[in-house]
Amino acid sequence: MKNNQLRRHLNFDHDHRERLAHYKKIVGNCGDNVFFDKNIEIMRYPENIFIGNNVVIKEGAKICTCNEKAEIHIGDNTTIGYQTFIFASDRITIGNDCLVAPFVYIVDSDHSIEKNALINEQPNINRPINIKADVWLATGAKILKGVTIEQGGVVAAGAVLSSDVAPYQIFGGIPATKISERK
Repeated sequence: MKNNQLRRHLNFDHDHRERLAHYKKIVGNCGDNVFFDKNIEIMRYPENIFIGNNVVIKEGAKICTCNEKAEIHIGDNTTIGYQTFIFASDRITIGNDCLVAPFVYIVDSDHSIEKNALINEQPNINRPINIKADVWLATGAKILKGVTIEQGGVVAAGAVLSSDVAPYQIFGGIPATKISERK
């Protein structure tokens, strides 16, 4: 693994080793050298969660496959920030070498909103999310159903993303639109 400032400061102590042993037993796949911080939750169908090598999952993260067919894949060398929520009803894929900052929300479903039916009786609408390699989701970004973020894409802090991001583009705002490109 390349020199990584974040990983140099992780504490792979006894408590961490116990958490790692626990999560390796319950998730579908857990790669080598994964850091599970304290107070994270792997919810509902953990066998449908697949975690690559050298992944860091920080305190307070919640990762949930919401039904027996949903899947979440987290690629090698990716960091999931503090208090980030990842909820899949279909499929969420996060590529290699991604940075997911604190308080990011990634959800691949929402509710129907027909006016002639009660909102809590309407079905969910699910569409997969595909986040390619070398993507940065900045603090508080919201990634909504059906989005693809191509390699090198950036989503700015606080953005609400409901459209695709081309390679190396930077999106920001509510709703998120292209604001720049990586140089």
